[in-house]
Amino acid sequence: MSAITTDSPATASAGGGLTFAMAVACGIAVANIYYNQPMLGVIERDFPASTLPTLIPTATQLGYAAGLFLVVPLGDLLNRRRLIVTQFLILAVALAAAAIAPTAALLLGASLLVGVGATVAQQIVPFAAALASPETRGRTIGTVMAGLLCGILFSRTLAGFVATAAGWRAMFWLGMPLALVGALAMAILLPRAHRPATIGYGAALKSLAHLWVTEPTLRLATLTQAGLFASFTAFWTILVLHLQEPALHQGAAVAGLFGIVGAVGVFAAPLAGRLADRRGPQLVIGLGAVVTLASWLVFAGWNSLLGLVAGVILLDFGVQAAMVSHQHVIFALRPDARNRLNTIYMTGMFLGGSIGSAGATAAWTAGGWMAVSALGGLFALLALFLQAAFRRKPALCRA
Repeated sequence: MSAITTDSPATASAGGGLTFAMAVACGIAVANIYYNQPMLGVIERDFPASTLPTLIPTATQLGYAAGLFLVVPLGDLLNRRRLIVTQFLILAVALAAAAIAPTAALLLGASLLVGVGATVAQQIVPFAAALASPETRGRTIGTVMAGLLCGILFSRTLAGFVATAAGWRAMFWLGMPLALVGALAMAILLPRAHRPATIGYGAALKSLAHLWVTEPTLRLATLTQAGLFASFTAFWTILVLHLQEPALHQGAAVAGLFGIVGAVGVFAAPLAGRLADRRGPQLVIGLGAVVTLASWLVFAGWNSLLGLVAGVILLDFGVQAAMVSHQHVIFALRPDARNRLNTIYMTGMFLGGSIGSAGATAAWTAGGWMAVSALGGLFALLALFLQAAFRRKPALCRA
């Protein structure tokens, strides 16, 4: 397989200012796939005759997964700066389409496109890893991922308040200029150097299968994080519906506030990166899976607002620490194919998220919050089992 390198040897390094800007851009981009979650109840009330709004989180996650598979590999082929700016512009158009959607079906389609455009965040992460020196790569990835996680968490807070005050359409209108700001910032700040790719788009896509087959460590990271992210999205997909139950009697604004509570997970990202630089990532990954499982024990056994607060802190900390540590692992495998490695890893992770979202909706219908808690715990247990199996037979997953 031919090597692909997008950055010339003279490419600028990821200094503190550039790393911070890339972190903010990641947060702006990825936030768009989570705006709909705390607004779900509000959207459903605008389309009372349709059941399609319940599928909006799943459609957005599937769009993100499709973008990861079809668009992110272009980062190994094209000028990354130009590609990132273009994706931000496409994202802005998709958000405008969601804001004006007159039917639930069109909103569902626009949500799918929003998910595709939001994968610009996953163009930025491997670019930051490529710009960092080897001894600071974990810290750089952790910082950029902290920005991404802020986008994930605070998007729900912002969307909850905006939907309550001005309606769900206003949130999509607000997201559009934020995407344009991201495009402008990346156009100005990202390095311009570029080395042409040596293979085409079709060959790059075919190489994804080769990487999956030949890199067992990549398979383990992908499957483990898919289980953890399924657990993560199961909670956030159903949270607003659970809060509306008579026992809790809360709305979209309170669901959004849980994004602030979960912000403790942001601190896990740089800490996990530093620990991975010093001690290796496997310890952090295992601990992340254990903490994620513990969060669902709290959700099931302490059904109150305080229990939700305690559980979401554990959930976000565990999932995000494992995510950063996994990226530290996969970006060290093939420096010439970081975007494609990230494609495989993130596609698997977000497909897991889609399964978690859809499964949680079905579990909620069948058995309410306890059924969702059981499902979320099973996803975390699966991730823990994969890590335990690897520790017993490490040769199966050697790099």
